[in-house]
Amino acid sequence: MQNTRLNRLVDVLLARFLVWARNPWRRTSLIIIGFLFGYFLGNAISTISGQKAFLDMTVAFIMLLITEAVNWLVYGRLRQSSLFSDTLSATKVGLVYSLFVEAFKLGS
Repeated sequence: MQNTRLNRLVDVLLARFLVWARNPWRRTSLIIIGFLFGYFLGNAISTISGQKAFLDMTVAFIMLLITEAVNWLVYGRLRQSSLFSDTLSATKVGLVYSLFVEAFKLGS
């Protein structure tokens, strides 16, 4: 890749972010933010698809594909524990957890 100003800027910003995220508390906070974002995303998706009753099976299939793609990326390809893989896995866990909570709310 060419060494353009934009490329150097992105490299410097990424390096600074990785140095910033090296702190364990910041890493944990980013993982928690990922979990909460997944929880919010799951609630939003289930609410939107529940409003339009004809999309239920399609949305469930898309959610299954997304979950399996994240599993394949995190556990199959990356195999090392990086900030990206941990945050992506936490987002997936939050998404699945929110769908379980929504199912319990509908069942009661």
